Amino acid sequence: MNSRAGTVFIKAKPPSAIDSTAIGIVILAAGASTRMGTPKQLLSYGGRSLVEHTVEVAIASRCQPIVVVLGAYAEQIKPEISQLTVQVVETQQWGEGMSASIRAGIKALNVTKKNLDAVVILLCDQPLISSHLINQLVTAYYSTLKPIIASEYAGRLGVPALFSKSFFLELTTLRGSEGAKQVIKKHVHQVFGIPFPAGAIDIDTPKDYQFLQALAAHEF
Repeated sequence: MNSRAGTVFIKAKPPSAIDSTAIGIVILAAGASTRMGTPKQLLSYGGRSLVEHTVEVAIASRCQPIVVVLGAYAEQIKPEISQLTVQVVETQQWGEGMSASIRAGIKALNVTKKNLDAVVILLCDQPLISSHLINQLVTAYYSTLKPIIASEYAGRLGVPALFSKSFFLELTTLRGSEGAKQVIKKHVHQVFGIPFPAGAIDIDTPKDYQFLQALAAHEF
């Protein structure tokens, strides 16, 4: 930290000094997919399931450790990621809503890795995420010194998003259908946004999946 003429300058970590293992990832994959009518975690995308795709994207990023939270359909989903280097945890409270998955994921990370700087929260129904985006969140966290780095799409801020450890307690006190977006909205003045237009594409209904398949037909 340097000061000059009463102004304080904080030196951010250069990319080479960033300890990516000090930032974990929690992948939320516990939902019942009621609007889809079938486990969307297992839908095919690019030759693999959505959950496997999301986990592989996370593994390719600079972050470790990685926790995948399962709930509904856990026994069907586990074989999809059993060979991948992630920790799988199950929440029996998955019916409560996304808050239960966030609580389970944060608690598991705290046990697996002490002294984390932050966590990145991912959903498995945003198929166009990339390891590059995750790394952008990490780089922005250390360069802007903002405690929340969120993706920006469709005129709003949301996940994937990174939360500093100062928000871990608040994340674990969410209840019901409250998710990470609730924390982002509450502390919007502390958020730095990363443009991610493709974040608006999420898979909740058969129509959403049909659109994704049409999009993928031009990519693969």
